[in-house]
Amino acid sequence: MSNFLLAQLTTPNADVTLILPEIVVALAGIVVMLYDSFFPKQKAVSGAIGMLGILISAVLLVLMWGTSYSGGAWSGMIAHDNLRLSFGLVFLMIAAMTILASTLWVDIEGVPTGEFHALLLFATFGMMMMAAGNDLVVIFLGLETSSIATYVMAGLRKGDLRSNESALKYFVLGSFASAFLLYGMALVYGATGTTNIPLIAASVGAAKFPALLLIGSAMMIVGFGFKVALAPFHVWTPDVYEGAPAPITGFMAAGPKAAAFSSFLRVFVLGFPLVAGAQAAGILHETWISLLAVLGIITILFGNVAAILQNNIKRMLAYSSIAHAGYATVGFVGAGLAKTAAERNEAIAAVAFYLFVYAITNLGAFAIVSLLGQRNDRRADFEDYNGIGFKAPLLSFSLSVFMLSLLGMPLTAGFIGKVLVFRPALESGNVLLVALVVVAVIGSAISAYYYLRLLVVMFFRERAVDWTPPKVPSALQTAIAAAVVAVLYFGLFSDGLIRRFSNAAPKAADVRAER
Repeated sequence: MSNFLLAQLTTPNADVTLILPEIVVALAGIVVMLYDSFFPKQKAVSGAIGMLGILISAVLLVLMWGTSYSGGAWSGMIAHDNLRLSFGLVFLMIAAMTILASTLWVDIEGVPTGEFHALLLFATFGMMMMAAGNDLVVIFLGLETSSIATYVMAGLRKGDLRSNESALKYFVLGSFASAFLLYGMALVYGATGTTNIPLIAASVGAAKFPALLLIGSAMMIVGFGFKVALAPFHVWTPDVYEGAPAPITGFMAAGPKAAAFSSFLRVFVLGFPLVAGAQAAGILHETWISLLAVLGIITILFGNVAAILQNNIKRMLAYSSIAHAGYATVGFVGAGLAKTAAERNEAIAAVAFYLFVYAITNLGAFAIVSLLGQRNDRRADFEDYNGIGFKAPLLSFSLSVFMLSLLGMPLTAGFIGKVLVFRPALESGNVLLVALVVVAVIGSAISAYYYLRLLVVMFFRERAVDWTPPKVPSALQTAIAAAVVAVLYFGLFSDGLIRRFSNAAPKAADVRAER
């Protein structure tokens, strides 16, 4: 082992081209920060620099698609597969939509534009590194880079006590969850002698300390569970989402959650497999599958029931996001029980597609909530939306499309996403997973109340006071229109994108055999 570590330290094979998309995003953040220091009044330029960096990074990811790489770059710490590339493109899309959706908010709130865009780019860089991490150390560094930037963004509205409170809660609880995650990683390293995920997968069957491996994986579930807002690790979500500015809330609900799921999938599905004839690996695999299934059931029921009780739309969407984390968990555990590599790839693709669809829908919804909420999001209650349906028809139609997609209505992308994540669990034949799918369907039925409630309020309630629809900047119009088109398009034509996502993991005839 000592010779192996020495070889990795002396010959790391640092191929910069393999992480060039991530480097471009980080450099764009640095350029934005420096430009804002010298030209603070030219606010539009920092957003343009950020969009340019995102575009260049996306082009690089597309050019890397389908290319093979052998040799274990960066000592095997960086993954080069379509799972990493798929999630990277999703994160860039989230960042681009956030920049477009926040143009009006930045002007109204008087937020430091360069600071906001730089933090957004650094958070995106961290999320991309999480998806690219093939080693627990890289995943943790990416997570902390993303988290620290997001903590600061949640409190960017410095004069608002709610925003300050949300940032403080997010920081304190997030740091606590990071400690759980890091300690769990340390225990896994102690049990297997490595932090490299493929090497962990090769070592779980002959782990020297199975108890450490089991405890470490449980602590990692706690850490990742906080990041994706699984109950009972969700306690930060409602207050943080309500207090943070609406565009940043949309980013937090879409970006960091998808990044955490990308790492969650890689560590548990690929790193903790079921190995034939290995009792320790069997116990570990059965434990994390059962634990995640139970957490998924609790999350779906709690998120949907709590959302019914909310009168604030941001809090409703916060509890809704908890429920959606539970839906994504259905596909997650389905991937863990896959019998073949093809089935595993389909389940991973289903989760990736679901998170992509949820990100688009959620960002579009929060963009409209931010626009209508005005300064400090002071108009974000259901009663504030009374009768706006026919006074702002395009905005109301767009928000209705997003609510129906979150509900999972047919002909929307949300419906396709739910079908895809439910199917692997049903086909597994596992009683607990079938129960999880049943609960997920019941939860979707419950969610109809609070999603359709917003439509009823907009179109079938009278407004007590006169109201003039706000002017929508062209950048915000572009973001909302793109989100609506994507939700409707992928509700009808999703096969091509799903096939792209399905090339996410190693192809082999049998998962258990290859492991």
